[in-house]
Amino acid sequence: MKKEKLLKIYIDSEDKYNGKPLWKVILSKAKESGIAGATVLKAVAGIGSHSKIHTINLLSLSINIPLIIEIVDLEEKIEKFINILDEIVEEGLITVQDVEVKIYRHR
Repeated sequence: MKKEKLLKIYIDSEDKYNGKPLWKVILSKAKESGIAGATVLKAVAGIGSHSKIHTINLLSLSINIPLIIEIVDLEEKIEKFINILDEIVEEGLITVQDVEVKIYRHR
């Protein structure tokens, strides 16, 4: 039986890697790595490791909000991808959970 994993990457929308938005770099690396798919979710608010509340502030020019990137794939692919993330994510949280895929369809 194949073991699927759910990988969650918690970062901020303003995080960068080599001057590019980190979330875009992660998606690009996921595609290059043959990951089945990835979804970037915007959070309304969150408290990060520095205990600072991140939220959308309409009075501020900067909007630094929490992002969650979710990836579901086979355990081997997820483990390899975590090695890539270790090199590019300077601040954030990365978690892995067992997941049971019931239906996966694509054309």
